[in-house]
Amino acid sequence: MDLKSGYPWWAVKNGLMHAFPPLERDLRCDVAVVGGGVTGALIADEFAAHGHEVAVLEQRDVGWGSSAVSTALLQYEIDTHMVDLARRHGEAAALLAYRSCVEAIDQLAALAARVRDVGFRRCGSLYYASKRRHRGALREEFEARAARGFAVAWLDSGDVRDRYGFDAPCAILSRTGAQVDSYRLALRIFAKLRAAGVHVHDRTRVEDIVPDARGVTLRTDAGATVRARHVVLAAGYAGQSWLRQRVARNRSSYAFVTDPIAPERLGALRRTLLWETARPYLYMRSTSDDRLLVGGEDDAIDVAARRDRRVDAKAGRLRKQVAALFPDLPLAPAFAWAGTFAETADGLPFFGPHAQYGPRVHFAMAYGGNGITYSMLGAGLLRALVERRRHPLAELFSFARLE
Repeated sequence: MDLKSGYPWWAVKNGLMHAFPPLERDLRCDVAVVGGGVTGALIADEFAAHGHEVAVLEQRDVGWGSSAVSTALLQYEIDTHMVDLARRHGEAAALLAYRSCVEAIDQLAALAARVRDVGFRRCGSLYYASKRRHRGALREEFEARAARGFAVAWLDSGDVRDRYGFDAPCAILSRTGAQVDSYRLALRIFAKLRAAGVHVHDRTRVEDIVPDARGVTLRTDAGATVRARHVVLAAGYAGQSWLRQRVARNRSSYAFVTDPIAPERLGALRRTLLWETARPYLYMRSTSDDRLLVGGEDDAIDVAARRDRRVDAKAGRLRKQVAALFPDLPLAPAFAWAGTFAETADGLPFFGPHAQYGPRVHFAMAYGGNGITYSMLGAGLLRALVERRRHPLAELFSFARLE
C-alpha cells in the first residue's frame, strides 16, 4: 500500500536516520508488533519498558509509512465534538475520551523528555469558526468543555483579530496542545529499543497470521517464523487489509511547509496550533525551525497515482486559504506532500482484539486526527489487555462499538 506522495518534510529533513536488519531467522517473544511507525514504536516501548520480550516487524524501512507524512498536531480535541460524542456514546464516555487525550499529551511530553531531540513543544490550540453559522455549535462545545473543567477560553471576533491577526467569527482557545516530529520520534524510540536488545526488523513482510489457544504464529515473506504469545497489528492504514469487516474509510490529506519565517512575523502562530470548524478542515502549526506547516484539502482519493497528480494543485489551494487569513506571510511551499489517512464513523480509534482472530491478535488502529495521542493511550490499553487487567478505555475503543 503506497501511503504517501510528494516530498514529506520529516523524511527530507531527517533522512534515513537508522537502519534495521530484515528478519532472517525464527524468533520467539511475548509480544510481536507488526508495524514500524510511531504507533508501533509507542506500543513496543510500553511493552518493553514493563518486562515483556518484544519483536517489531515492518514491511518498509522503519518510519517510512504514515509517520513520515504526519503533520503531528498533538491535541486532546477529537475531530468529533465532545457534545456530539456524548449524544452518540453517552456523556461519561465522551468525557472519558477527551480527558484521556489530555493525559496522553502529558504522557507524550514525559516520553519526549526521555527520548530527547524529537521536536516536541507544548503550545496552545485555537479552534476557530469558519463561518458565522458555526458560532452556535462552537459556543455549545465551549460551554460543555468549560463546565467540565477543561482549560479553555472563549474568543470573540475582536479577540481573534487582536491576538492572532486574522478574521474569524469566534474561537475556542485551549491551553493544552503540543507538536512533535513524528518520524524522528519513531526512529529514536526504535533505536533505543534495539540498543536495549529488542528485536527490530524492517523490510520484513508478514504474510500469514495463525492464532491458536496458546499464541500466534507469524510467517514472513522470507520464510522466517515468529512465535508470540500475543500479536499487535499496528500497521496503520494498511491494517484494514487484515480484516474482512470494513471499520474505517481511507482518504487522502495534503500538506506543505514553507521556508523558515522570522519569529516576529510568525507571531502567535509560533506557539499555537490552528484548525477550523469546516469539514474537511484547514490546519496549521509551526516547526522547531520556524517554518509554517499547513494541511487540509482532504478528499476521498485512495489511489496513489491519482493522489500523486494532485499534490501541487492542492498545495496551491492550501496556500490561497492561508493567504486569505495571513496575507503578509511568505507562504511559498518549500515541500509539498500527501498521505493516506482513515476516518472512523465517530472519530474514535480501535484498540484490541477482533472476533475474526480471537483474543491474542490485537489491532492498533489510531485513526482520525488524533493518531499520536490515541497511540499513546492505546499502548497502555493493549498492555492492560495482555496482562489481563481492566482498562477504562477498553470498551470504548473496542470493536464492540460496531455491533
